[in-house]
Amino acid sequence: MDVHGPILVVEDDPPIAAGIVRGLKLAGFQVTLATDGPLALEAAEREPPALVVLDLNLPGMDGLELLQAWRHRLRVPILVLTARQELEARLRSFGLGAADYLAKPFWMEELVARIRARLRLPEEDARRTLRWADVSIDLDAHSVSREGTGPLSFTRHELDVLLYLVERPGRAVTREQIADQALPPNEERDTRTVDSHVARIRKKLGPAGAHLRTVWGIGYRFDPESAP
Repeated sequence: MDVHGPILVVEDDPPIAAGIVRGLKLAGFQVTLATDGPLALEAAEREPPALVVLDLNLPGMDGLELLQAWRHRLRVPILVLTARQELEARLRSFGLGAADYLAKPFWMEELVARIRARLRLPEEDARRTLRWADVSIDLDAHSVSREGTGPLSFTRHELDVLLYLVERPGRAVTREQIADQALPPNEERDTRTVDSHVARIRKKLGPAGAHLRTVWGIGYRFDPESAP
């Protein structure tokens, strides 16, 4: 792979950072990781990257401040990868020189494809994988795994409910919506069935299951960036 310099990943959440670094290395990239703003500045000075993957919510110096600092000093594409989906954050990022913007949770193959496009590299086959915390969902294999524990045993209905939630980050959805959209019509689709599925999903995901939040009086919400 003809890439001059590593991919600089600026991400302070350890499980997310580990997943990004692992995924990019599997895709054939060299990777440097910085876990806060000052470390990112040092890393870019020490070894100029080919591209930067930048979170906005960082300790010490946030991503927008980094974009400002790099605006006239770092002539490489910067891809913002963040849970912030509001239009203002997108516009400010592009106004400060970001080349691309991808919201979390994200497909690893989409991140790799966007990096290849920015670096003008040929596309390669990639599995469709969604990641957050220490969890990976492989849609091609219909499997869910946790880092360090391997594949988890999920039923088809549990996987469908989980996907319905994680594909709508930050949005509160009702139990009725989950039952109607994620469960087949010939199965029980009442709210108690949904609650049972979510309870089993949380248990199987371990600490990462706490990101599936209960919204009292409404239903559930997936918060990939919230503290368990």
